[in-house]
Amino acid sequence: MGAHTEASIESVDVIVIGAGFAGLTAARELGQAGLSVITLEARDRIGGRTWTDHRLGHDLEMGANWIHWVQPHVWAEVTRYGREITRSPVADEAYWHGPDGTPRKGTLAEFMALIEDGQQRLIDDVRTAIPRGVEPTVGAIQDLDRLSIQDRFDEIGLDPEARAANESVWVGHVNAPLDQTGLSSALRWVSATGGHWQLMHEASATYRVVDGMRGFTDAIASDVPGEIRLGTTVASVTQQATAAGGGIIVETTGGTRIRAQKVVSTLPANAIAGITFSPALPEAWQRLGRETVASQGTKVWLRAKGHVPRFFAYASQSDPLSVLKAEFYCTDEEGDYTILVGFGPDHTRIDLDDLAGVQAAVDLFRPGLEITEVTAHDWMTDPLSMNTWMTHRPGQLTRDLTELREPAGDLHFATTDNANLWGGFIDGAIESGLREARRIIGVLR
Repeated sequence: MGAHTEASIESVDVIVIGAGFAGLTAARELGQAGLSVITLEARDRIGGRTWTDHRLGHDLEMGANWIHWVQPHVWAEVTRYGREITRSPVADEAYWHGPDGTPRKGTLAEFMALIEDGQQRLIDDVRTAIPRGVEPTVGAIQDLDRLSIQDRFDEIGLDPEARAANESVWVGHVNAPLDQTGLSSALRWVSATGGHWQLMHEASATYRVVDGMRGFTDAIASDVPGEIRLGTTVASVTQQATAAGGGIIVETTGGTRIRAQKVVSTLPANAIAGITFSPALPEAWQRLGRETVASQGTKVWLRAKGHVPRFFAYASQSDPLSVLKAEFYCTDEEGDYTILVGFGPDHTRIDLDDLAGVQAAVDLFRPGLEITEVTAHDWMTDPLSMNTWMTHRPGQLTRDLTELREPAGDLHFATTDNANLWGGFIDGAIESGLREARRIIGVLR
């Protein structure tokens, strides 16, 4: 089934909107099943919320970064394409805030001992809450989903020192204030690692892909049989009545119209309202778009003078940056420098053009560094994402996830935002792309 043009409108079997991991996976599977596919990507690059860019003298991941072998869908792709992984540096020093905001310094072992009890108590009921990680809405989570992570910390009554450290760890994980983030995010990710919070920590922020995400997505794209059109923004998606010839008409902002039997949208929940859909999107998508998901943070890369000791540092959820760690050691004509990666729970709290302000944010919890340059991409203001990685607000997971996975007529939805196992991760994006491709192939083939 090939693409063709009739009366100035192009026709294909399937249109995929977005060339991130979900879109590329779906397009590959659909094309290799013999269907004609066009992938429309508004950006001038593939990758979506993964983006390897050369900044601060090094290739840096502006978006999603870490993967792990306990994430089955992404690991299958690692195997398929011969990708290799490397470990982020093991910290020699640990810094964190005491309950009064005073910086603490110790070893990795000392920090882990401080948080161990609290981390376990936060998710102690995970095996009854979500007994099977692939079914994140089945179990006691139906009742627990009303709680935020902050609610759970309030319940378990840690001493102030342990509470401050434990809260800072989870602010880093969810990239949002804890009182706005569902306990479901903690429980479902730990459920995905068999109930072991230590493994969840490792899976989410330890191993990165050699040659970066750019090399990874390029490898998948090379296996996509159909065309990937960059710089092509979708304006509207209209499902035709049978009398009008059936199918779906996709129109771009440039005026191009393409007819397809099926369309796969890979836009995140916060950004999908940027397209006009007729008929309107299902209520779950509209409601989630109005509420937005919890994610509202930032990821920044910083250049510090000298080769500083390998470290990680945690501040509080009220600070501009809540997580900071050393990632790369570099040398150029100006001398040795260290590239740090940092995360903050609210993208509006830090101004990247204010180097003195960034320095002050670092000084709050890792004194002694001289920051000379900083860079980031603000995913929250990017109209094609409007969030970093997806974390649900209280109640959203169990209320919406099942409906978010269902097609609306001939319109399908593939995004890490509606994945079962590792929602919010690259693994979830691949899972969703495989799921929707299988559904469409089952109908059209």
